Amino acid sequence: MRAVVVRSHGGPEVLQQEDVDEPTPGAGELLVEVAASGVNYIDTYQRTGAYPLPLPVTLGLEGAGRVLAVGEGVTEFAVGDRVAWGNTLGSYAERAVVPVRDAVAVPDGVDIEVAAGALLQGMTAHYLTHSTYPVREGDTVLVHAAAGGMGLALTQMVKALGGRVIGTVSTEEKERLAREAGADEVIRYTELGGGEELAAEVRRLTDGEGVPVVYDGVGATTFDASLASLRRRGVLALFGAASGPVPPVDPQRLNRAGSVFLTRPTLADHVATREELTWRAGDVFRAIAEGSLTIHIGHRYPLGEARTAHEDLQGRRTTGKLLLLPR
Repeated sequence: MRAVVVRSHGGPEVLQQEDVDEPTPGAGELLVEVAASGVNYIDTYQRTGAYPLPLPVTLGLEGAGRVLAVGEGVTEFAVGDRVAWGNTLGSYAERAVVPVRDAVAVPDGVDIEVAAGALLQGMTAHYLTHSTYPVREGDTVLVHAAAGGMGLALTQMVKALGGRVIGTVSTEEKERLAREAGADEVIRYTELGGGEELAAEVRRLTDGEGVPVVYDGVGATTFDASLASLRRRGVLALFGAASGPVPPVDPQRLNRAGSVFLTRPTLADHVATREELTWRAGDVFRAIAEGSLTIHIGHRYPLGEARTAHEDLQGRRTTGKLLLLPR
């Protein structure tokens, strides 16, 4: 079968399509014919070695497809079932082995490609809005990179919970997408002088109070503005670092910002049990089926163009969700 293999950490050029042996499912595992795999920022961290993995490795934590075979002891799924996953390596391939504990059934009303791009970002948006800071009716929240896959998912979930969204974007096209997803206010940060101006605009839009939570997946370039945008005892949820890691932070800054909270959550800790995984995935798929959550697929790439997908993602030339299609 074909798979994208990384044999050394580095830039997008290390993503090479190769012919490899088809894997065999072990006990408690599924062999899945991959219909599509999601491309996510965490893939770039793993590719560069910022999140080091044993090499060689096939990247891709997220995907969906049909079960081809089941391993010993598997009773939850059968050959032919449609399944999706959001936290299992090896998805940049024609076939993938997925542990049953990480797989969820794809409902009949959800397109398989949509399912492939829904879980990692959808469940991340779910834990951020339901657990990290549970959004309440009337809350105004700040969402950075509001036109990206995560930003669009977050915006829709906040709106479904009765919140008001201030989104940041870089271009007119991205502003349009953010507003279509429900953003109430959109700040084009490229038209501002820097982080201080961005935070001042957030405070202007909140009558000087600031927001109770900032959902920040950008990192280095937005951190200072995020901190300055919080109201007293607000929460800065730093869930990614698309612009690079944030330098070490003096805890006294949290004091001076108004006794605020800083957290660096990750999806794995919010789907650590089967019950929590099925709750979050079920909510995501239900929202898609009911129409309150739309997964905007910005671009589909053939499997052999994984390098281009990473280049586009890191070059901020994309909106919505990116998918790799094995066939």
